[in-house]
Amino acid sequence: MLMFKSSVPNLTTSQEVVEFKRGVKTSVPLLLGIIPFALVLGAQAAQKGFSALEVPLLTGLNFAGGSEFAILEMWTNPPNIIMLMFITFLVNSRHLLMGASLVPYLRHLPNKTVFTALFFMVDESWAVSLADAQKKHSSLGYQYAFSMMFYAGLCFALYLMWVGFTSLGAIIGPVLGDISRFGFDMAFPAVFLVLLRGMWKGMRAARPWLFSLITAALAYLYLPSGWYVPIGAISGIASAFFLIGDEA
Repeated sequence: MLMFKSSVPNLTTSQEVVEFKRGVKTSVPLLLGIIPFALVLGAQAAQKGFSALEVPLLTGLNFAGGSEFAILEMWTNPPNIIMLMFITFLVNSRHLLMGASLVPYLRHLPNKTVFTALFFMVDESWAVSLADAQKKHSSLGYQYAFSMMFYAGLCFALYLMWVGFTSLGAIIGPVLGDISRFGFDMAFPAVFLVLLRGMWKGMRAARPWLFSLITAALAYLYLPSGWYVPIGAISGIASAFFLIGDEA
């Protein structure tokens, strides 16, 4: 986390520590949903033949749960590397849009800080930190609204728990068998519902979400694995563009 640097000038070390702890504290409810999901992923990876060393490499170097599950679904022995890279790109393509939404808040920072922050960006850290910045935007402006140390605290807790509990899942998975029968796989969707609730601004603003949901669901049912992610994202953006245009 040494590469993270506060975007607020003259912020003391004690203030940075307070912001970092605030990020860790905010992550606790998210961890309650991520930990069971991480155990399921680790157990599934072990069933595919991943060793206790390979699982943390998978989850630590490709810090994105959705694409990791997609990789396991497509895994063969020997693996088709080109296909796995393509699926990873499709599932993680939403990060292009997520990163673009942070540009106004990060454009003034050094590249090494921005690239480090984007490596650790996942849906949860992006949604929570962006909502935090939007609350402070009107009083601080884009340059100082985004708390990098708050974001670092979020990412630190999420990364540590994700890699740690996927590794634990790989160890205990063979003992417990299919742990998804305990309902752990419902934890992650529950986390996303909580994140959406925090971003809720009314039915009118949520219409692109609905359009994105419908198109993504249709793509999931009728198109090859992974396509529902970019199709849902593009459809949501396009619908937002036209709906905003109609209201202007």
